Amino acid sequence: MTQRTNSAHEIAADVTAGRTTAVETAKAALGRIEAAKALNAVVTVDPERTLADAAAVDARLRAGETMPLAGVPVIVKDNIWVGGWRVTQGSRLFADFIAPRDAIAIERLRSAGAVVVGIGATSEFASKGVTTSPLFGPTRHPLDPALTPGGSSGGPAAAVAAGLVPLAIGTDAGGSSRRPPAHVGVAGFKPSYGAIPYGPGFAEPFFGLSVIAPIAADIADIALAFEALAGSDPRDPDSAVIAKEVGDVAGLRMAISPRLGLDVAVDDVVADGLASTVDRLCAAGLRITQRDPVWPAGVTEDGIMPLQHAGLAALYGDTFRKDPTIFDPDIAGQIARGLSWSGADVAGALLASTAIAGAFAAFFTEFDLLLTPTVPCVAWPLTQLGPDMIGGKPASPRGHAVFTPFVNHARLPAISIPCGTDPRGLPFGLQIIARRGQDRTLLGAARGIEALLRG
Repeated sequence: MTQRTNSAHEIAADVTAGRTTAVETAKAALGRIEAAKALNAVVTVDPERTLADAAAVDARLRAGETMPLAGVPVIVKDNIWVGGWRVTQGSRLFADFIAPRDAIAIERLRSAGAVVVGIGATSEFASKGVTTSPLFGPTRHPLDPALTPGGSSGGPAAAVAAGLVPLAIGTDAGGSSRRPPAHVGVAGFKPSYGAIPYGPGFAEPFFGLSVIAPIAADIADIALAFEALAGSDPRDPDSAVIAKEVGDVAGLRMAISPRLGLDVAVDDVVADGLASTVDRLCAAGLRITQRDPVWPAGVTEDGIMPLQHAGLAALYGDTFRKDPTIFDPDIAGQIARGLSWSGADVAGALLASTAIAGAFAAFFTEFDLLLTPTVPCVAWPLTQLGPDMIGGKPASPRGHAVFTPFVNHARLPAISIPCGTDPRGLPFGLQIIARRGQDRTLLGAARGIEALLRG
């Protein structure tokens, strides 16, 4: 399903022990990226800067420093500031933008010894469920170049799945670093809001929703990255301290919700795969109850989308009025809708967002973990915003995204892990959700579930 490369754990151990060097590891990653240019997962490389950074890691090791990510090559999504690198948000407006400094998360990656080897593709402003942009065109699925890996973190997810790097850093404001990993067969972790400091960086169209999100082939590497990135920072007023891990997976109260309590379509292969997964976990001794969250009447994703549209309009509406053709047509449409929303519409979306958070809070008074599909379908042609049909019914352009956005509005941690494949070998994922702040408990449970499924 995925191309095997050494894990972040293995690379850090080998570089630390002197069995290889950060420079040699970076050169190998750059070679893999060059060989996979047709994938269009990595849109910017700077070999000279990368090799200088890797040499600095080797020098730190010789000086006796210990680094948990020593020499690990990392792809960073094209909307996160990496100081000195071109970072564009996939937009013509930022085609020549050079980040003036590192985001806090990138500072911490570098401190831990990781080496940035490239910038991963995103949709424009990370605001679209497929990864294509006016600057760079479409990113392709590693298993079938005619398909999309989804979005908006399709570049980082595809890079990990193709074995270009063991670790990538994306963002997630509505599922952007859970759905693409599910579609390509790797793991993607959306931490609690504030668990990893956000910024400095671009102004966000997603008010209080977007998080820094590690993507890797397995949970162990995601947990390693999370420990390097997490923790409060005075520069981010929303950053927070996260609780220690609580208990083991066998003692946690778990629920399964096959459709998250929503009236949405799911392909049979995904529904059957989820049911089979739950059966396997129960046979291994886990206690899982079928239970849906209870949502306030009338709350849907359509009701919260005005926040994204209004955010884009606030940031880029003036430019749109002057020249709408500078934007991806789908993003231009979102900006136009944002300009049309009234203050009452936006306030209504905020009220819906708050109601979603309250419904999840009530649910997690009874359970520790909630299991759902990550996606209701497998990957689709890269020329489309979404599949034509899901579950035998005509699908809207957002029909593929139904299981992830509510989690962002509740600011909860959630992870997607591989769950199965369709007859063509295309992957889908299991989403595991926990109470806000229980990121380490979630990661511990995900490790246990991953081991049971692999066993």
